[in-house]
Amino acid sequence: MTTVLKLGGSVVTDKTDPETVDEAALDRAAEALAGRDDIVIVHGGGSFGHHHADRHGVSTTAGTHDPGAIRAIHGAMKRLNAAVVDALANVDVPALPVHPMSAAARDASGDLTLPTGGVRTMLGEGFVPVLHGDGVVHVDEGVTVLSGDELVVALADGLGAGRVGVCSAVEGVYDEDGDVIRRIETFDDAADALGDSDATDVSGGMTGKVRALLDLSTPAHVFGLDGLEAFLGGGEPGTRIG
Repeated sequence: MTTVLKLGGSVVTDKTDPETVDEAALDRAAEALAGRDDIVIVHGGGSFGHHHADRHGVSTTAGTHDPGAIRAIHGAMKRLNAAVVDALANVDVPALPVHPMSAAARDASGDLTLPTGGVRTMLGEGFVPVLHGDGVVHVDEGVTVLSGDELVVALADGLGAGRVGVCSAVEGVYDEDGDVIRRIETFDDAADALGDSDATDVSGGMTGKVRALLDLSTPAHVFGLDGLEAFLGGGEPGTRIG
């Protein structure tokens, strides 16, 4: 059974300081993953991609034709991806980088195409693919942002994943009283409580996350770093979505 796991940008980076890895948190996440080879990992942009995308006015819907801006966003994400892959390699996870901008595309309606054959073959050969939020070529828009949450949905559906997890900086989706909502089956279940991300996030924050995960055919779980080991062990920490 394949697991798709997202390590949020708010987990692996300090989102308030441009291009800063949270090394302690990244190492902790990597340790929890030691020995796994049946998993696909996606990480968010955090203070790397979001910083550059915001500076150039690029989001999931607003694009750019400026090649310099595109290289800045993509280059930042490649640097963060290298840090994540290195942290996993240090605990003997057979991680390999996968850069989505080289394969994915959006049509004029914004619908995403992401071939998953290469990822499936990597898994079959005993490797752990590590993808990341990125730029994506978009008909009539140049390049827009491809969020890690969108990648999770595309990969989970394309690979027929049995488990989907999103490790975030919070313990789950909170209600208006600050308590973790244990189950969200429709967006209305949490609409009143969802708000914008506190730090720069061009991919929709928790609201975008919940909307994306509700599109999955497999239930997903949103949890904090403290819940990562429980999720990997088959538990259901945080908020179940779907």
